[in-house]
Amino acid sequence: QVQLVESGGGLVQAGGSLRLSCAASGRSFSMYAMAWFRQAPGKEREFVAAVKNGGWIYYADSVKGRFTISRDNARNTVYLQMNNLKPEDTALYYCAAGGAASARSQSYDRWGQGTQVTVSS
Repeated sequence: QVQLVESGGGLVQAGGSLRLSCAASGRSFSMYAMAWFRQAPGKEREFVAAVKNGGWIYYADSVKGRFTISRDNARNTVYLQMNNLKPEDTALYYCAAGGAASARSQSYDRWGQGTQVTVSS
């Protein structure tokens, strides 16, 4: 089974950048579709980006052109590079792993504990 640990969150000013990392333990990391979700206070968890082997990548419209998801199977790690951050990006960011890549949280059955991203105006 895969266990996920996120890191890289923090406080940044609007327009700044952060890179989140999600380290996976366990076997067969490369077989999993990986995704990032986020949840702001008082709001539902929302999809951010997903990647699976073979180059398939998908982004939420709200982050397209600003965020980049990537994975390093040799390091069992998935990344989320976030540029031009906005206050509305403030949320707890979760890493997720599943058998099928999609924007639906139900597609993922392994979740990390989350890393907080706060963007000040």
